[in-house]
Amino acid sequence: MASILKAQSSNAAKAIAKGKGKRKFPDEDGDEVMADGEAISAPKRRKNKQRVLLLSSRGVTHRMRHLMNDLEVLLPHVKKDSKLDSKSQLHLLPELADLHNCNNTLYFEARRHEDLYLWAAKTPNGPSIKMHVQNIHTMDELKMTGNCLKGSRGIVCFDKSFDETEWGRLTKEVFTQIFGVPSGARRAKPFIDHVLTFSLLDNKVWFRNFQILEKDPLQPNGPPQTSLVEIGPRFVLTPIRIFEGAFSGATVFSNPEFVTPAVVRSSVRREKGEKYRIRKETDMERHERREDRRREEDELAVHKVFA
Repeated sequence: MASILKAQSSNAAKAIAKGKGKRKFPDEDGDEVMADGEAISAPKRRKNKQRVLLLSSRGVTHRMRHLMNDLEVLLPHVKKDSKLDSKSQLHLLPELADLHNCNNTLYFEARRHEDLYLWAAKTPNGPSIKMHVQNIHTMDELKMTGNCLKGSRGIVCFDKSFDETEWGRLTKEVFTQIFGVPSGARRAKPFIDHVLTFSLLDNKVWFRNFQILEKDPLQPNGPPQTSLVEIGPRFVLTPIRIFEGAFSGATVFSNPEFVTPAVVRSSVRREKGEKYRIRKETDMERHERREDRRREEDELAVHKVFA
């Protein structure tokens, strides 16, 4: 018994000498303070808790559906939901995001089975960006040689042109929080092997996805050489409006150069109709000139005299 007490007293003395036996209690500022007044600064690590709700409206085509599946594969922190029945009740989307414990929303809105619009929003307080999606090419369609691990995290890279305008900086911040995969995501793998690039050209956002290759495939035993190989998908986003709230609110930015696809198709049909009208008027003028140049029938013609 005496030996046990002696060992306990020696261990306590060692702990006091090392400072392990001092009692810690929180200070008013939140820092831990030792019993002798020595402060210990506890580093607080910021947790990235970004979750994205991905859903679409009724009337999407197979190409639009495949694009959504590709984005779901690229973003492991995405939660996919069923289609939204009504296109006029967008105020329900923040409630759906809250039910799925998501603070970001990607909503694909299809119109006339040929036009696709993308809503990128921060829920429930906003802002939200409405964009027109063009030049859609999915992974299966492109058949690129690049490949990446399913569930791996990607580097989100932006063009320097985003920092030149206010709406570009706002779009960059929203895309960073949506497409940036948190390290603690449920289905994320601890690997970074691809790059998501957003380029701004002609007031349009060009999206590309590249694989990071650290070795030349033609020389596997050669020196390390970093290169990029495109994986897919690829598409172009034309910003239309930026709203202050989530799918509603005051207009923060409006693109004056945007022309709706319906107006473009109407102008194309009108141009074709104008060509048809000009062609018919030309045929009518030719017929009138032919009638004017026709001679009157002579009464002493051979077929009348010898009839």
